[in-house]
Amino acid sequence: MMFAIEKLIRENIKALKPYSSARDEFKGVTADIVFLDANENPFENGVNRYPDPQQTTVKEALSKLKEIPVTQILLGNGSDEVLDLIFRAFCEPKIDNIITLPPTYGMYKVLANINNIEEREVLLTNKFQPNVKEIFKVSDANSKILFLCSPNNPTGNSFTNENVEILLNSFNGLVVIDEAYIDFSSEKSWLQRLNEFPNLVVTQTLSKAYGMAGIRLGICYASEEIIGVLNKIKPPYNVNELTQQKALKRILTKNKVKNEIDKILEQREKLTGKLTSISFIEKIYPSDANFILVKVDDATKRYHQLIEKGIVIRNRTTQPLCENTLRLTIGTKSENIKLIKALKEL
Repeated sequence: MMFAIEKLIRENIKALKPYSSARDEFKGVTADIVFLDANENPFENGVNRYPDPQQTTVKEALSKLKEIPVTQILLGNGSDEVLDLIFRAFCEPKIDNIITLPPTYGMYKVLANINNIEEREVLLTNKFQPNVKEIFKVSDANSKILFLCSPNNPTGNSFTNENVEILLNSFNGLVVIDEAYIDFSSEKSWLQRLNEFPNLVVTQTLSKAYGMAGIRLGICYASEEIIGVLNKIKPPYNVNELTQQKALKRILTKNKVKNEIDKILEQREKLTGKLTSISFIEKIYPSDANFILVKVDDATKRYHQLIEKGIVIRNRTTQPLCENTLRLTIGTKSENIKLIKALKEL
């Protein structure tokens, strides 16, 4: 497929001259240098200086871990900021549209509404896979982004490589694959094929497998050209110093993170087995994530019963194709035991 990124970028973004911060202008060695350029408070307390606007050390650690060049990485204040930047760079308000595949992550719709972009919904098939024919049927010259959440939230499954490849090869806009849950999946990340597809954008996060939801760090991997456009419009200091420090420390403890993922996967398997004995659970959907979607007799009733027992889960019954479903996050061993005990008592 002939793909020209220039045709997708909004005209005002092409013409934009980005803000140049003090820390962008001076990138020399910092030892023994007196900084009087950024109107900072000079009294050291660990955070009195502006953070690195390009988060260089964090990107270098991620680059080594994922084997992706630093020039193909963008960091954001959570994945939601990364997604919002993609909207603002490539979608013209009131003119362009995006395509989402419900049931899926709800922020795509919210961001479309915030940015005044039409959202075209194509329901997943009954097997929770992209309806490829229907996607091409609803797309047009103004369809700028296709969002694929894989593993998908709230269904927990991954999309087949065959379906994703067809979309990457034939969709004329950006294909954003949201891999928030990829670390819990047996499927390979699309990062390994990033350079095969010029329209591929992969987003990941430190919120799930890395256990850092509280620091808000989202990651975007794409071609140098796409990352260059996003860097042009991102706020100069969008990732704060404390987040950068915490993220770097966590990324470097690779074995500890792997150990936690292994424990979650072990608990996912055990919990799945135990759920089969609950009489009102009608179906347990296969999961590639750190949660399990189950179909029950009456989701709203069971949701409130569990709240009364001090257990909060997610009721997904209002989502398309998810009638009477509950989403259960995999907790610690003791939390999962409490959940099963409570379910058996209902």
